[in-house]
Amino acid sequence: MTTTLRPTEPLQRAADGTRSRRYQVCVNSRPVGAIHLGTSAAFGDSVAVIHDLGIDEPDRRRGRGTVAALAAEEVARGWGCRRIEARVPADAQAAVRLVQALGYVRRNRGMAKRLGDTPPALPAGSGARPMTQAEYDAWQAHESEQYARSWIERGVPEAEAYAKSRRDHETLLPRGLDTENMLFSVVEHEGTRVGVLWLALREDQAYVFDVEVDAAHRGRGHGRTLMLLAETQAIAAGRRVLGLNVFAGNTAAERLYESLGYETLHSTYCKPLV
Repeated sequence: MTTTLRPTEPLQRAADGTRSRRYQVCVNSRPVGAIHLGTSAAFGDSVAVIHDLGIDEPDRRRGRGTVAALAAEEVARGWGCRRIEARVPADAQAAVRLVQALGYVRRNRGMAKRLGDTPPALPAGSGARPMTQAEYDAWQAHESEQYARSWIERGVPEAEAYAKSRRDHETLLPRGLDTENMLFSVVEHEGTRVGVLWLALREDQAYVFDVEVDAAHRGRGHGRTLMLLAETQAIAAGRRVLGLNVFAGNTAAERLYESLGYETLHSTYCKPLV
C-alpha cells in the first residue's frame, strides 16, 4: 500500500511571513487522515513545523502516521527547511512514541501550575524589590546573550539564535523596564542580592520568562524563593495560573518546578533535516 499526502488547499502565506499547507493523508488514494505543515514563526522558513497530524480511528496502529510524518519531512526539505519540529500535548502518548521513533528529540516543555488564593511566604531573611534601571540594563545584556546561547546549544545556527534573541526581546519589551505588564524583581537574602525574576502578566495567566540565581549563590534554595515570589506576584495581580518554559536537560530546574507542583502541558520535539 502507498501512503501519500494530497494537498487540500493552496500554499498559504501569513502576515508574519510563515507558510503552511493542509494535506489529506491517503492510502492508495483513500483518505485516512490529515496533516497541517507550516514554517516557524520563531525561526522563519528554515524550520518546518508539524502543526497537526491525525489518522482516522479505523486506520490507526498501522504505521500511517509514521509514513505521513516522513512524507511531511520530504515536503519540508522541498521548501528548503533545515529542521522540523512538532509540539506534542503531554497526554498524547501515541504522538510521543511516534516522534521519538522518527528521531525527534525533546527540546523543551511548557509547564503550568494552578494557584490558590493565598500567596506563599518567602523564606525568613529573603525579600524582593523592583529592579533598577542600571540593574535592568546589565540584566538585559546578560539575559539576551544567555537566551541566544541556550538555542545554540540545542542545534540552532548561531546567526538564527542571536536574531531570535533580538527579535523576541524587542517584541516582548518595546519599552524596556517600563513595558506594561512586565515585572522585574531582584531577590535579596539578608541584604545581599541573590537573583532576578522576570514575570509577565498575560490576560488569563502569569508567565515566568526568566528566573536566575546569581552564580555565587546557587545551590542554596534561592531558586525556590524566586518561584515563590512569582506565585505571590501572580496572585496579587489576579492571575491563578502560572506558566513557564524549561529546556530539556536543565535537570535542576525541572526538578524544582516538579517539586513545586508544576505539570507538563506540552513538549516540543525537533529533528534536523539532512
